[in-house]
Amino acid sequence: MEEKQAMQSLITSKYQTTIPKSIREKLKISIHDALEWKIENGKVVVYPVQKRFLNYKNAVKVGPGDIRTDIEQARAQQVEKYR
Repeated sequence: MEEKQAMQSLITSKYQTTIPKSIREKLKISIHDALEWKIENGKVVVYPVQKRFLNYKNAVKVGPGDIRTDIEQARAQQVEKYR
């Protein structure tokens, strides 16, 4: 069971706030990470946004390919693009 810990932070004149260090460490968030804000049952809930590339896990099928055919198809698509 997760322990509930009450912490406070102030809101600046630009409506910014600081995330307490212990929260940042527990959620493993760092600079340039994104947060998602939601209102649930009258409470603000903040979630760290997961890296989007993980949404595409197993989406790209890999296997043996034919590079010559791939190049020809790519060139044909380029020609069609500029017609």
